[in-house]
Amino acid sequence: MATKLKLMREKVRQELQHIPKGPLPQGELRMTYWARRMHSLGMKSVDKTRKQVLSECISQVAGEYPDHKFVYDEEFFR
Repeated sequence: MATKLKLMREKVRQELQHIPKGPLPQGELRMTYWARRMHSLGMKSVDKTRKQVLSECISQVAGEYPDHKFVYDEEFFR
């Protein structure tokens, strides 16, 4: 079990390299992505792609920051 968790964390860390750090809204996007992506990779969840998870996160965080332009590697998240 611990090995699967370690692999999940490493995968999400690598994916987060494609969502740059930035001002508060960008940081909240990264935090939200971490939590939702870890959940999406867990045993009790419905399998979602990284793009699906990112889209959900942007929708959620954009509700609080409607004027912010979120930055991420669009090629990676296709």
